[in-house]
Amino acid sequence: MSRTDPKAAKPMLVYREPDDDEDVEQFKPLEWGLIRRLFGYTAPVRRKVRILAVLTTLRSAQLTALAWIAARIISGPIAHGDVPGIVRGTVGFAILAFITDSMFHFRQRYALQIGETVVNALRSEIFEKVQRQPMRFFSRMKIGRIISRVTTDVEAVRVGIQDVAFASTVQGGQMLFAGCLMAWWDWKLFLVVAAMAPVLWLVNNHFRMKYSRLTRATQNSFSRVTATLAESVSGIRVTQGFVRQDVNAGLFRRLLADHSRYNIALARTSAILAPLLELNSQFFVAILLLFGGWRALHGGMEVGHLIMFFLMANLFFSPITTIGNQYNLAITAMASAERIFQLIDMPPDWEDDPDARDLPDPRPVAVGARVEFRGVHFGYDPPRMVLHDISFTAEPGQSIALVGHTGSGKSSIINLVSKFYLPTQGAILIDGLEIRKVTSRSLHLQMGMVQQQNFLFTGNVLENIRLSRPEATEAEVRDAVARLDWLDILDALPHGLRTEVGERGAGLSLGQRQLICFARALLADPRIVILDEATSSIDALTEARVQKALATLLRGRTSFIVAHRLSTIRHADLVLVLDQGRIIERGTHEQLLAAGGSYASLHRQFVQMDVDGA
Repeated sequence: MSRTDPKAAKPMLVYREPDDDEDVEQFKPLEWGLIRRLFGYTAPVRRKVRILAVLTTLRSAQLTALAWIAARIISGPIAHGDVPGIVRGTVGFAILAFITDSMFHFRQRYALQIGETVVNALRSEIFEKVQRQPMRFFSRMKIGRIISRVTTDVEAVRVGIQDVAFASTVQGGQMLFAGCLMAWWDWKLFLVVAAMAPVLWLVNNHFRMKYSRLTRATQNSFSRVTATLAESVSGIRVTQGFVRQDVNAGLFRRLLADHSRYNIALARTSAILAPLLELNSQFFVAILLLFGGWRALHGGMEVGHLIMFFLMANLFFSPITTIGNQYNLAITAMASAERIFQLIDMPPDWEDDPDARDLPDPRPVAVGARVEFRGVHFGYDPPRMVLHDISFTAEPGQSIALVGHTGSGKSSIINLVSKFYLPTQGAILIDGLEIRKVTSRSLHLQMGMVQQQNFLFTGNVLENIRLSRPEATEAEVRDAVARLDWLDILDALPHGLRTEVGERGAGLSLGQRQLICFARALLADPRIVILDEATSSIDALTEARVQKALATLLRGRTSFIVAHRLSTIRHADLVLVLDQGRIIERGTHEQLLAAGGSYASLHRQFVQMDVDGA
C-alpha cells in the first residue's frame, strides 16, 4: 500500500483568518480539570510523583526549619554569649542544610523525569490523533499549527508540570509553615500579616485576567507565524518563480509585528505585576516593623522574639514574587494545554462504522476487487457538490480510465474509492460490501496508489519502497523492481537502493521519484491499483518500459487510472469521460472515438500535445 501524502502544499504566503482551533475562551482561570488531565499522563511514574510530593512538602518544612534554627541561635546562644550553644546550633543547622540540599537533588531529578514522561505522552498522542484524521482535517488545519502544538505548546506544558507545580508547592508550603510558626509565637502580630492577604489577592486578581488574555493572544499570534513560515518554505519554488519574495516578506513582517505587539504587552503586564507584589511585601515588612517595634518598646514581646518573627516574616513574604511569576508560567501552560487538548479531542469528520468489518481477501483464488458506484453524490463542502449521480461498475481485473478537464471530478472519484472521503449520497460497494461497512485499514492494505505528487520520506530508496510492506526483504524489493524492468535505473544511483533520497526526495529527479512510488505500490501486491497522473514525470523512453510493466502487473487487478497519456488510456477496459462532476460518456477507447463526442475532441487534443511534446 502506498503511504504517499495526499495533501498538496499551499504555495503562496498570505495572511488568513485564524483557524477554528483558535476560537477559545480568552478569560479562563486555572482549570483543575485540565490540571488533573495533565497529571493523568504521569501514570507510568506515579510512584515518583508520590515521592516527589513528599519531597516538596519536606523541603517546605526544611526551609522553614532552617530559618527557625537560625532565629533560635540568634535569640538564644548569640544573645546570651553561649559559645557551646552557638557551636551546637551551627552544627545542627549545617546537618539540616546538607540533608535539605541532598533531597533537593532528587526533587529536581524526579521533576525532570515526570515532565519528560508527560511531554513524550502528549507528543505521541498528538501524532497518533493527527495520523488518523480524515483528509478534510488537513485542508483545514495548517501544518504550522500542528508543529506549534507539538513543540511550543508541549514545552510550555513541560514547564508547568516539572517547574510550576512543584516549585509552587514548595513556596506555598514555606508560607504555610512560616505562618504557623508566626501564629504560634505571636498571634496578635500575625493577625496584622493575615489582614494584608486580601490586598495581595486583589492585586493578583486584577492582573490575572489581563495576563491570561495576553498569553493566549501571544501564543495564537506565534502559531500564525509558525504556520506561515512552514507554508512559505513548502512553496519556495512558487515564491521565487513569481518573484514574490518582497511581497511575502512584507506580509511576514506584519505577522511578526502583530506577535511582537502582544509580546510587549505581555511583558509590560508582567513587569508591573512582579514589582507590585514585591513592593507590597516590603510595605508589609514596614508595617511589621512599626507594630513589632511598638510592642517591643512597651514590653509586649522580647527583642529576640521580634527578630525570630521577622526572619519568619521574610520567609513568609519572599515566595510571593516567586509564586506570582510561577502563576504567569502556569497561565501560559494552561493556555497551551487547552490548545493541545483541543487538537487531541477534535472529533474526526467521520470514522469507521462500529459495525464495519475487514474486507475479505480472496487471494489466491481471485485477485481484483469489484468496485461499484451507485448514484454517488459528493461535495467537499456538502452544500456544494462536485460529483453528481455517478454510477458505474469496475469488474475484478478491469482498468477504468478517468478522463476530463481539470475540475471535472476525476480526483474526487479516486478519493472516494480510497475511502479518504465518504459519499454525501449514494453508495460505493467493494466486493458487494458498502464501503462504510468496510474498515479503512483492511481496504488500504489491499490498495496500491501512485500519485502525481509523489512523496518520499527521508531515508534511502530501499526504505521508501518498503513502506508498503515493512517486512519485505531486500531480495523481495529487488524482485519487484526487476519485474518493473527498472532495476538498472535504480542500481545506477550512487549507492543503488541504499542511496539517500533527501528531504521529500529532493536528491532524486522527478522521474526517479515516480519510479520508486511505482515500486512501492506494486510491492504491496494490491487488489486495487490507483494511478493518478502516475506517468506525468516520466519521459517517453521510460514510459515505454512503464507501459510494458503495467500491462503485466495490472493484469487481474482492478485499477483506476487518471492520465493524459494516450498510451495509458487506450488500453483501459472502460473510459469514463467526466465534465463538471458528471459522467457524460462511457465506453472503450475505440467506441468513444467512433462516437465522435467529447472524448474524440479530447483525444485530438491529446494527440496534438503528444506531437508537440515530441
